[in-house]
Amino acid sequence: MMNTFMGNLGHFMVILAFVSALVSAVSYYYYTRAGELEKASWRNFSRITFYIHGIASVAIAFSLFEIIYNHRFEYFYAYSHSSMGLPVHYMISSFWEGQEGAFILWIFWNVVLGLVVIHTNKFWEGPVMLVFMLVQAFLVSMILGVVIGDLKIGSSPFMLLRDVSEAPIFQINPEFVPEDGTGLNPLLQNIWMVIHPPTLFLGYASTLIPFAFLMAGLGLKKYSEWIRPALPWAIFSAMILGMGIIMGAYWAYVTLNFGGYWNWDPVENAVYVPWLIMVAAIHTMITFKKSSTALKTSMVLVISSFILVLYATFLVRSGVLGDSSVHSFTDLGLSGQLLIYMLFFLAVAIFLAVREWKHIPTSEKEASVYSREFWIFIGATTLGLMAFQVIVPTSIPVYNALVESFGGLSNLAPPADQIGFYTKFQLWFAVALALLTGIGQFFWWNKMDKQDLKNALITPYIVSMVLAALIITIGKVYDITYIVIVLAGAFTIVANSTILIKLLKKKTFKLSGGSLAHIGLGMVLIGVMFSSGYSDTISINMSGLTYKKDWEDELNKENVLLWINKPLQMKEYEVIYRGRYKKVVGVPGYVKADALEATGEINQSIAVRDIAINDQLYHQKGDTVKLVLEENSYFKVEYYQEDDLKFTLFPMSQPNPTMGLISSPDSKRYLTRDLYTHVSAINDYEEPEWKEGDRVNAAPGEQFFINDFVTRFEGAEVVNELDGLPLEEGDVAVKANLTILDYDVEKKLAPIFLIRGNQVGKIPDIDNDLGIRVEVENIVPEENKFVFKVDTYQKDYVVMKAAVKPMINVLWLGTIVMLIGFSVAIFRRFDEFQKMKKKGLE
Repeated sequence: MMNTFMGNLGHFMVILAFVSALVSAVSYYYYTRAGELEKASWRNFSRITFYIHGIASVAIAFSLFEIIYNHRFEYFYAYSHSSMGLPVHYMISSFWEGQEGAFILWIFWNVVLGLVVIHTNKFWEGPVMLVFMLVQAFLVSMILGVVIGDLKIGSSPFMLLRDVSEAPIFQINPEFVPEDGTGLNPLLQNIWMVIHPPTLFLGYASTLIPFAFLMAGLGLKKYSEWIRPALPWAIFSAMILGMGIIMGAYWAYVTLNFGGYWNWDPVENAVYVPWLIMVAAIHTMITFKKSSTALKTSMVLVISSFILVLYATFLVRSGVLGDSSVHSFTDLGLSGQLLIYMLFFLAVAIFLAVREWKHIPTSEKEASVYSREFWIFIGATTLGLMAFQVIVPTSIPVYNALVESFGGLSNLAPPADQIGFYTKFQLWFAVALALLTGIGQFFWWNKMDKQDLKNALITPYIVSMVLAALIITIGKVYDITYIVIVLAGAFTIVANSTILIKLLKKKTFKLSGGSLAHIGLGMVLIGVMFSSGYSDTISINMSGLTYKKDWEDELNKENVLLWINKPLQMKEYEVIYRGRYKKVVGVPGYVKADALEATGEINQSIAVRDIAINDQLYHQKGDTVKLVLEENSYFKVEYYQEDDLKFTLFPMSQPNPTMGLISSPDSKRYLTRDLYTHVSAINDYEEPEWKEGDRVNAAPGEQFFINDFVTRFEGAEVVNELDGLPLEEGDVAVKANLTILDYDVEKKLAPIFLIRGNQVGKIPDIDNDLGIRVEVENIVPEENKFVFKVDTYQKDYVVMKAAVKPMINVLWLGTIVMLIGFSVAIFRRFDEFQKMKKKGLE
């Protein structure tokens, strides 16, 4: 039965959120300008409208999730992004898979951050919340779904499927509700996609706070006072955005099969660039607090970081990257609205900055080469250049679209080899940054001259050279570029560790945020160099076979064909593929696929034999079991060394009708490396086309061949009952017991020959792994022989790639250390802000 209540409720709440955002923005404007007698009443009214907006925003999110959770496929959003088979955590992912859900998530985080700002920054509340509510009004407008003539304002997530689809069924039956939805993108069916988008959008939302404080400072002509309350938020924003980026990289590593964690995809770049600018802004803001320099630079960087977040949104959600990114959304007709959103705040920021520019205080003191201001400026410039080098090529599709909109023609194309193009520049920028962070920390804590610098750096220089020499020797690093990277990484680790040790000796851990973050940078640099530069593919195709004609030569060379149960040597490992498995709810590990029989119901199967793991029985034969995403198959791959089983991996694959084979890798993790394995192609035996084979006459105890497998006819027995087929009086059922030898595995087949009166029934037995179906065609008692009819199909196999990723854990550990550094810095700056607040200085 069609439910329209939740959609109507959600749509009403969208309108209420939009109106309340506009009213709150206007009231906060008057609150900012009001005299002392009127301020209290304007503040109360502004807060009430904000709370109404917050309640409406939460109600929007609740309404949409209720539609998804209860499988209300009469709504286009639920039908397009969810399905009956999804577990709850993937329903959460489907909430923000679509554009509208992503905007709702952004709106929600702004509400949360707005509540925090209201209750921590009373002096700045008015002007800051004015900016907040204008941003909220624009965001809510993206999900309004209002059409006025030819003008479309937003795309509503509460549209009914019948209002969107032109399927004839809705003309026949307007109340038609599909039984199931199209489901969640298989690539998003990963736990990291449950937590990565909320983290990233919290990062997006948090860039608004420093921007809002800056706009408030310009509006109130408090040109420098905004730095103190904005700085902890800027660090928080950089930490959360960085965490979102790291989660995205880890998701790519454990989910995507390109064998890495960063592909320089335009959508990845669109997030990376504002993060770089925000990090640069943090450093210049801290410099201003220390020495009253770089205020204007800080303003430019804070504005740029927020505008770049809006630009990233435009890039990803306008459809302009449709041909150059696998992550971008299709255009919902909102590109113009997104552009207006970005240009409005850019224009406001430029207007306020230009109007007040000549009044903004600057330092006339020239920065010395031996001053911290000089080194911070060089570091911020490097970060800016890194961002510029990425954003310009990434924006080529935007440039082409802009030229074409004016009737021109542009044939500029993004880099063909985007990984090689961006890496060759970003790598050297990162090396420069590592060296700057190593040197800059000494200037940060001490006044330096030439001799002091020489004395301070001599010990870190010697230690870092020794450390780099050890890394180069043990890791066998012979490439000159990689040697430079190791030297730079080792130097920033040692130099910043020197500062960290001094701070810890003074028991001032809360001052160590910068040192920790920079140590993390050095570790990331070394980890990236080893894991990417020295990734070793061990699955080398020595057979000369071309697995797929549409594969590039490199793919055919770096994948091997594994027949089930047949060992294959891959460098120091002997690898054996053992078949397909499924995940069953309540059962640890994996269950052999041939132990389950589909029922036709979603995520439901019948156990065709007992399911036991480690001698513990979980399901008996005949039980109905619930699968975890039945479309996913897990391929058991065993790795041996010197006949000893070292470990077992279960890479996953899912055949998708529109996207082809979607594979997720599995890795064996060691302290110093990962062995990364993913499936590139599989044998599809869902509906096999059996090839009729030979007929074989055999007596009990004889051996013969089935499809090149040695087969023993162990004997026959009369059975008194059959699964799923009641025997009548006078029926004779004879089971033939066959043992098939496949390398080190014995397979048992037991076809049935049934005699009922003058009729004969034949119940074949099938082994999908070996591609064999055997039935007893006849029994010849006078010869004591059985006649077996054998049909065959392609034996099961996988085409697989395996690679060793050295020192990948140094990369992940470095990111964690970096985030710890940001966290310590946030604590320090917030503590400082609280102390000043108690003195009446916000």
